[in-house]
Amino acid sequence: MTDKPNFILVPDDAPPPQPPVPVPPPRGQGGGLLATLRTMASGVIAAATSAAPAVLAQLTHAEPPADTGAPPRPRLVFAVDATASREPAWAAARRVTDALVKALPGELDVALAVHGGGRVHTFTSFTGNANTLRDRAAGITCVSGLTRLLPILSASVKAPGVRVVVYVGDVFEESLAQGRQIADSMAARGTKLIVLHDTADPAARRDAEMFWDLARRTGGCVLPFDATASDRLRDLLSAVAVYAVGGEKLLRERREALPGAVALLEHLGKRG
Repeated sequence: MTDKPNFILVPDDAPPPQPPVPVPPPRGQGGGLLATLRTMASGVIAAATSAAPAVLAQLTHAEPPADTGAPPRPRLVFAVDATASREPAWAAARRVTDALVKALPGELDVALAVHGGGRVHTFTSFTGNANTLRDRAAGITCVSGLTRLLPILSASVKAPGVRVVVYVGDVFEESLAQGRQIADSMAARGTKLIVLHDTADPAARRDAEMFWDLARRTGGCVLPFDATASDRLRDLLSAVAVYAVGGEKLLRERREALPGAVALLEHLGKRG
């Protein structure tokens, strides 16, 4: 599969206002050509000034487009650490992104959020189309840099209807105090954080308690991530999707038919 360019989605802004058409002064009132040129210059400057904030926002933010009203379906944000050391884990996660949508077709919308290179470079709009989600994931490659989980959580809090943020990562390199504040805001809005923690690198194990701290505050949990077990990962993501739509009640109802439900319920039980 050939690499595709990253999908970097930013809020749509209204087109910049067009400079006003200058109206020459009436004959006999003076001004002439010089007054007309001054009017045109003022209009161009005003238009550029009003457009500058929108252009700056497009260059510095990667958040889902602004919502208008309540979403028709529950939402889930699938967030991934795609820094340089994460290539094997991202490759595994990319193969099973569609599990989040296929578990409950037509009942859940998913957005893909990815950080790499020290920034959140991708935050797609929410979709219920598994092919769209898979195609966008295929275009993302890993880039070295520090983690940026907290901006993803902040953006998820602002997006209405998000019930779960599931994050695939290994280390936590941000402010824990700020993370706790955001996690408390998520809890107030009923948004759970579920971390799929990759501990293949021994250095990542020291951050397990920090991830547990943030997840517990939201009512979520931490699950083990194994890049070599794609089937198990697919089962877990399918269970997370069911949990996002119907909570623990629906998860228990589908426990017999959903292999990942038992593991997810077990770890949710450890959050207290």
